[in-house]
Amino acid sequence: MAQPGDIALADRQDLSESAAARQALPLAWQPPRRGGLLAGARLALLDAVEHRRLFLLLPYAMIAGLVVAFSLPAEPSPLLLGGGGAAAAVALIGSRKSLGWNRAAGLAATFWIGFSLLGIHGALSGTQMLARPAYGTYEARVDQVLSANADGVRAIASGIVPIDGARALPVQRARLVIEGVPDLAPGDVIRSRVRFYPVPGPVVPSGFDTQFHAYFDGIGAYGNTIGTAERIASGDSAALERIVDAIRRSIAAKVDAVLPQPSAGVARALITGDQSAVTEESREMMATAGLAHVLSVSGLHLTLVAMLVMATLRGGLALAGGIDRFVSVKRVAAVGAILAALGYFAISGGNVAAQRATLMILLVLGAVVAGRRALTMRNVAIAALLIIVVDPASVFRPSFQLSFAAVVALIGAWEMFRPGEGRERGAVGKVVAYFGGGALTSVVAGAATLLFSIYHFQQTAPLSVVGNLMSLVLIGFVMMPAALAATVLMPLGLEAPFLLVMGWSIDVMIWVATMVAGWSAGISASPLLLPVALLLGLLALAWFTLLTSWHRLIAPLLLVPAVWLLALDRPPDVLVSDTTQAIAMRGEDGLALVAGKPDSFAVKVWRETYAEPLAPVPLLRCDSIGCFGHSAAGFSLAIATDPAAFHEECGLADLMILRRPAPQTCGGSLVIDADALERGGIHWLRWNPSAGNFEVRAAVPPGDRPWRVPH
Repeated sequence: MAQPGDIALADRQDLSESAAARQALPLAWQPPRRGGLLAGARLALLDAVEHRRLFLLLPYAMIAGLVVAFSLPAEPSPLLLGGGGAAAAVALIGSRKSLGWNRAAGLAATFWIGFSLLGIHGALSGTQMLARPAYGTYEARVDQVLSANADGVRAIASGIVPIDGARALPVQRARLVIEGVPDLAPGDVIRSRVRFYPVPGPVVPSGFDTQFHAYFDGIGAYGNTIGTAERIASGDSAALERIVDAIRRSIAAKVDAVLPQPSAGVARALITGDQSAVTEESREMMATAGLAHVLSVSGLHLTLVAMLVMATLRGGLALAGGIDRFVSVKRVAAVGAILAALGYFAISGGNVAAQRATLMILLVLGAVVAGRRALTMRNVAIAALLIIVVDPASVFRPSFQLSFAAVVALIGAWEMFRPGEGRERGAVGKVVAYFGGGALTSVVAGAATLLFSIYHFQQTAPLSVVGNLMSLVLIGFVMMPAALAATVLMPLGLEAPFLLVMGWSIDVMIWVATMVAGWSAGISASPLLLPVALLLGLLALAWFTLLTSWHRLIAPLLLVPAVWLLALDRPPDVLVSDTTQAIAMRGEDGLALVAGKPDSFAVKVWRETYAEPLAPVPLLRCDSIGCFGHSAAGFSLAIATDPAAFHEECGLADLMILRRPAPQTCGGSLVIDADALERGGIHWLRWNPSAGNFEVRAAVPPGDRPWRVPH
């Protein structure tokens, strides 16, 4: 691994190259040496551009291309994609003699690659989406077991074959809840009566788009088995996917045999990445205390495992003596750590955060093996580019955004605050440095991910630094070492003592989380943000990535007023579900449920997203043909269950809702009928009292994209 002195020397060489480049510039382009903040920022930006840091902007250019392609109302044609790619290639070749133009052409080409990736991956792995429900007897092959509990096995199935005259499905794969076969494994073939239904759309406008992500996973339908499923064939026991699944099951069973809940659920999440057994109470407490990241296998876990294995191997090889005469002990230990990280990734489920962390660890440890610098922003850029190219849809998932923002911020902070060359610390200094580093890590990662957490989860952890500091030693020196030791010793049946130690540390961590969550009560509210907030965050992150001096902090600091002025959203006054009867309307005490079931999935998400009570309240007067009432926001609402009610209330109510096509236009009333709900999904409405009308947002944006359920 590169030493601090080596890194400092490399930086000095970079700065000298930058100074020489500036001297070669025309006089008009010479930046001022002084003159305040803007002049300093300009100089810092020029430094970054001139010593090849523009490479770090390639992931941002690719992400920008993906965002533009995602926002289009229709799929770009193959001719357009091919023509743009050819133009980018010509521009790159033609600009070889000009450094500035060549770099601009490289960014443009990367943008176009990002713009084309959704179409390419759609052609390779996309599927036709199921348009209407199907019911019958089917056979299917289990590709992946997602979770198993008392409600059944959640699995991804392919090769869906209709039996006994059932309707054939156009989908490649489906997500099923399977009852009656609790020990299903990848490769098994089942037969059962199944009810398939279309993949649901977003539950709130600009929310998580289930259809989009299902399409790129090849999942074109959801389904539930009716009655008990039958396994008609078992998979190949020698298949890698089945071996990995068997290992994960065995680990989960051994954990459950030793530990009670809630520590067993957290232990399974830490080792195998399966969060299905984590109790809701534990999950909520850990999220409020800023410890939710512990549940998801990511950089923290993989780094700790790799460090533990590397330190153990280095110590063991050093004690063996004489080996260092033939090979580098440090490099051999790095190879062992790479293998350990890959093994951990295999049994952890392989989520996006784990993918990014594994790539980063491979790059860092690979640099150690090759004798190169390990912790660099360039490695972050390479890992991001690889993930984006392999799985472009992951860019739109919270896990990618959170992990990418956190690692960029942490590497940038390390570049700014790394210890000086040749600095030695005593025992007390090392302890102070450890806790100081932990506090700084928590602050930096929390600040970098705050915007994305608020946007996606409407949840903040105001005392996350306190929660992480109180758990730092526990996680790093007790929990993860015990987890690693227990996992390694499971084949020998010696895991119980280490699992007990791990369970004790989890119980203490949950106790800490509960205490910190109690301190956070009443100060965890967060604002609602528009999608433009993510674009502002991306720009601030790109600026922070590109620069190396303290001027990199300018954009993150300006992000706060920019979001406050440009990206704050307002809560709705009406919410209308598309696939259930749920309707929410604003009353005196906030949003209230005036129709539908309070425990439906959509209502639960609305309650969490908008922090509203959404309790059933009789705000409407109902009869046999419909309901009518007035909102505290100043508008009237009618729900027509019969055509007669539509004609009766037409023009009288500001908003009319009916679950069938409207028989006619209705002047004076905004009408949301079955056709509007089928096209746009869940509807969000906000009353404008001065204009006397509604702002309307549909959860499904207009357009014809392949991941949308056909009308």
